[in-house]
Amino acid sequence: MAKIEPGNGLVSRDSKAELRDNGTSSHGSDPETNGGVPGDKQADKYGFTGGAQQLRGESAVQIPTEVLRQREAKWLEMLNSWDKWMAKKHKKVKERCQKGVPPSLRGRAWLYLTGGKVRREQNQGKFQALDNQPGDPKWVDIIERDLHRQFPFHEMFAARGGHGQQDLLRVLKAYTLHRPEEGYCQAQAPIAAVLLMHMPAEDAFWVLVQICEKYLPGYYSTGLEAIQLDGEILYALLRRVSPAAHRHLKKHKLEPILYMTEWFMCAFSRTLPWASVLRVWDMFLCEGVKIIFRVGLVLLKSMLGSQEKLKACQGLYETMELLRAVRPQYMQEAFLVHEIIELEVSEKDIEREHHAQLRRWKETHGDLHCKSPPRMHGAKAIMAAEPPSRQDLRQMPTIIVESSLAPQTAVTTPELRVIGASLLTFELRPAACLRWFPTLEGAVRLSHSRSSSSGRPCCERKN
Repeated sequence: MAKIEPGNGLVSRDSKAELRDNGTSSHGSDPETNGGVPGDKQADKYGFTGGAQQLRGESAVQIPTEVLRQREAKWLEMLNSWDKWMAKKHKKVKERCQKGVPPSLRGRAWLYLTGGKVRREQNQGKFQALDNQPGDPKWVDIIERDLHRQFPFHEMFAARGGHGQQDLLRVLKAYTLHRPEEGYCQAQAPIAAVLLMHMPAEDAFWVLVQICEKYLPGYYSTGLEAIQLDGEILYALLRRVSPAAHRHLKKHKLEPILYMTEWFMCAFSRTLPWASVLRVWDMFLCEGVKIIFRVGLVLLKSMLGSQEKLKACQGLYETMELLRAVRPQYMQEAFLVHEIIELEVSEKDIEREHHAQLRRWKETHGDLHCKSPPRMHGAKAIMAAEPPSRQDLRQMPTIIVESSLAPQTAVTTPELRVIGASLLTFELRPAACLRWFPTLEGAVRLSHSRSSSSGRPCCERKN
């Protein structure tokens, strides 16, 4: 088994090597070379102005406007009665997550799916209190050195010391104060950055807490024992899903920790094209870690699942290079999502294999050094373990966006009014003073420090 060096986020086979500390991956970018992004570049609909994540060609599924509007209305209905839908119609919630959460509602949906909304309401003022503390200088220094490595081609994080990097520092610092025994792990930074692209800092903090404590417990603790165990679970499941791929990896003694660490710890956010990242996260935050396992299994099967494919990687080095640079056709949104949904790997399969691998671990290594809480398999399990009150699920007032790009038709809910074609739903909270949010037609810049003559927050459309 690969050696895991003391400290968070370090993995090596024979010597110390940081967990992809240079920020590179099959779909990453080298921030040391690309530390800044020129301001004159056109951003894609996700906010990327360059790099491998930028939308190209037909890598993303195009959804007709009418269909997206229908989905938005359905999601608004669910969010207004979230506890009832989760209790009585969870299968429908899961199906809608598999189809993809509408971009305008993704941040709110993730907050509700993870239970971050409930944690926030039950701990009012906690994030602000943590945010006001200076933090442990050791962790703050490490976090500050990592900030520029997180999606340097995204307009939110391009500027050194910009609002995106400032919020990222706030969220990660707050987590080290919330869990001082765990501290900071480099793989948490891209997780937090993805969340900040969709929600303000306080919400991102609570969703990060839920991911670290409920979805991936122990992943970011010293020693990385949990990720090693999940690597062995992945390897065992691969034997059933793709015997050819399993035999090949076994033949070359290619241990899971060497190729799946970044995949799992970053929830594929630094591996897949962005359209696929968002679809994977929609399913992951609804159904739990089995989605992460399925993605890994689909990629391994796609790359190593037949003798014909194995001709291109006869040795250990060639296999590692293949796994570091996954072919684009295997990561394309439509293909990947279809394969994930079709692959029959359940929570029971994962738990059964987890117990088996835990027994083997104790036989060879003794007891785990880091005692992690039990893993929650998705939104339904989290809600069942900690039933929320209606007060916890209440929605805050939402920004109203008026669009001149479509007829003035309005849809009204208790917390939201939608006028025209641009639907943007965002809980109006003081923490977010300037941010980009996706809509169908482009990005809308929100400035809470400015207001229109009507007294509403001023919304400027990016040309």
